[in-house]
Amino acid sequence: MTEKVNTIVIGAGMAGLPMALRAARHGETVLVEPGELGGTCLNRGCIPTKTMIHSAKVAHLARRAADFGVETGPVRVDLAAVVARKDQVVAAIRGGSERAVDRAESLRLVRGYARFVDGHTVEVDGNHLRADRIVVNTGARPHLPTIPGLDEVSWLDSTSALDLTQLPRYLVVVGGGYVGCELAQMYRRFGAEVTILQRADRLLPGEDPDVSQVIEEVFSEEGIDVRTATVPDAVIPHPDGGVILTVGGEDLEASHLLIATGRTPNTDRLDPEAAGITTDDGGFVTVDETYATTTEGVYAIGDVVGPPMFTHTARDDADLLYRHLYKQEDITTHTRLIPHAVFTDPEVASFGLTEAQARQTHGDHIGIGVERFRGVAKARAIDETAGFIKIITDPDRRILGTTIVGPDAGNLIHELVVAATADLTIDQVSQAIHIHPTLAEGVNAAAGGVHRPTSHECGEVVSQSLSYP
Repeated sequence: MTEKVNTIVIGAGMAGLPMALRAARHGETVLVEPGELGGTCLNRGCIPTKTMIHSAKVAHLARRAADFGVETGPVRVDLAAVVARKDQVVAAIRGGSERAVDRAESLRLVRGYARFVDGHTVEVDGNHLRADRIVVNTGARPHLPTIPGLDEVSWLDSTSALDLTQLPRYLVVVGGGYVGCELAQMYRRFGAEVTILQRADRLLPGEDPDVSQVIEEVFSEEGIDVRTATVPDAVIPHPDGGVILTVGGEDLEASHLLIATGRTPNTDRLDPEAAGITTDDGGFVTVDETYATTTEGVYAIGDVVGPPMFTHTARDDADLLYRHLYKQEDITTHTRLIPHAVFTDPEVASFGLTEAQARQTHGDHIGIGVERFRGVAKARAIDETAGFIKIITDPDRRILGTTIVGPDAGNLIHELVVAATADLTIDQVSQAIHIHPTLAEGVNAAAGGVHRPTSHECGEVVSQSLSYP
């Protein structure tokens, strides 16, 4: 027997959950989810990692207490307590989502994995559900690379690395993207010896090369062994526990191995072919600018459609699709301005074009404004001076992109995101008075505003005001 409903939403992640809650206002909706509500972000990603990263920063600052004139004793990290705090934070936020689903009229939560039977029917644990409108939000999971011997050893991924209650003695991280960098620094600050093996020639290869240089210098200062243009040749179990990695003829004996080499879409259980849904070579669902798949009435949002895989874009996906399906609004994803951040210390945040990308598009007819944090009074006061703010503009002085690496970069970038979204010129940013002393003065300084200092340090210019050929 097949049950007919108005809408089926497959997956209760950060796109599927709000989509289902809003769709239920318009008719009977079924939300299918085999695990916890909130998806990767809430349970295995954004919230738990940032909670633990903050504990790591507290430990780091405690060790540096003398630099600020504060006397402390030896610093010891109770990793089990750190994990317990993380679990409490996650449970509290997830509880809110569960209550919202329980209270929602016309919304029913069905536990289990959904599998397409045809273009409008899914099967969940032997039960068939049919709807004219189906939204796929099955997300993604950690990708497992091909490394000889990997299937013979124990390894961690970005999920299991958050549940260790005993500190690793020596952690090797394979992958130097945002997940690998965040977790490597976190465990180093907890007290582990850490090595990063990165296939690309620099960490965070998707960012401005100047960002990679700052992060690699900071990591080196903190005692992280960074090896770029490097991949493990093989891995075998260590006789005394742990693993042995062969890297360029050298054997690394590690107590723990963390694999952080990207994400794989959760489409393997979904059987999209049965519904005529096209996927790309990586398994990500193919959609157009309105999130429509190749099957009429079936849509896909969130990480399952591929990059950019961020919670904030997933939420925007849900909002746009809801407005399109239930409010009959014209939508497109082509004009979205999407910022992102990497929560290392210093943080990294960016949006739009990098300097290299802007030069490809506009040649040398661009403006570049740079302010280094060592030129920002507040950064000096808190002794967090690594990094810079870089603003790229077009010949009409409108913002093409911004890169920030430095303290609180994930918050600082939003001033420029809003400015670019509102199509303001960089002059309007530079003319706005910023509170002193704040880190945001650096944004104004990079824009060539009133807060731009004239100081030089060690013969190197701290500020570079916007100029055009």
